[in-house]
Amino acid sequence: MTRVLSALVLLPVVIGTIWFLPPSGTLALAVIAGVLALIEFSAMAKALGVAVPRVVAGTAMVLVIVAMGSGDVVAHDRAMAGSYYLFPNFVPVVLLAMLIVGGAIAVGRGRPAPGVLADVAATAFAPLYLGLPLGALVWVRANWWFASGRADGRAAVLLLLGVIVVSDSAQYYCGRAFGRRPLAPAISPKKTVEGAIGGVVFGTAATMLGGYYIFNTPLWIVGLLGAAIAFLGIVGDLFESLLKRSAGVKDSSNLIPGHGGVLDRIDSWLFAAPVYYMFVRFVA
Repeated sequence: MTRVLSALVLLPVVIGTIWFLPPSGTLALAVIAGVLALIEFSAMAKALGVAVPRVVAGTAMVLVIVAMGSGDVVAHDRAMAGSYYLFPNFVPVVLLAMLIVGGAIAVGRGRPAPGVLADVAATAFAPLYLGLPLGALVWVRANWWFASGRADGRAAVLLLLGVIVVSDSAQYYCGRAFGRRPLAPAISPKKTVEGAIGGVVFGTAATMLGGYYIFNTPLWIVGLLGAAIAFLGIVGDLFESLLKRSAGVKDSSNLIPGHGGVLDRIDSWLFAAPVYYMFVRFVA
């Protein structure tokens, strides 16, 4: 019951922000989710004996989200009626700065240690793991209408979120009904091969159904996209489960009653968003 009530509160907030607010609302939502997920990520890293400076990693992650979401934006120039221009993409600049700052912090500690490389690597990984996918979703929301001239990015973002929800639900129910063979017993004992197949099948079908109305792309290509989204969502879920099991925790946090932490809720989207972004930008 707690799980359902939490969903009834969160879903209207997420959907309403994406649909009714301007793209800046989706950007703010992505930043909030990213910051909360980063706190959980750094806590798991600490349990593994790895130090992730939250201020440094968080600043880099927020900048990556903003740079990814606003980079290559096609914007209208009011001063020159009918003209459009691109905002440059500053993601490489942010990542290069992150590399320099992370290395400088390690040097500033002034002492060799076995965990130095792990600390720097984990700090640099945070904006890649969290910032790039969340920023990609912001880009789809903000820019696809301009880039394609056909559709509103709101529907495109909600389609991805909906497909992951359908795939996750199908994995659960198909696993309960038909599950026999464990998918990754050392990482997530409850996941089954049959559940994963059900998640891919239903996720593909949901993508084709929604994509028929949203994308001006051959349906078989949309089907391949759906299969990729569902499959990568499973991989993303298992990756976060691997982090949790390695850190010896059940959930990334207890922030969302009945659901665990923010990272537990967005883990599938983090792996599915990059391929979706590339499809929307270069294919759709």
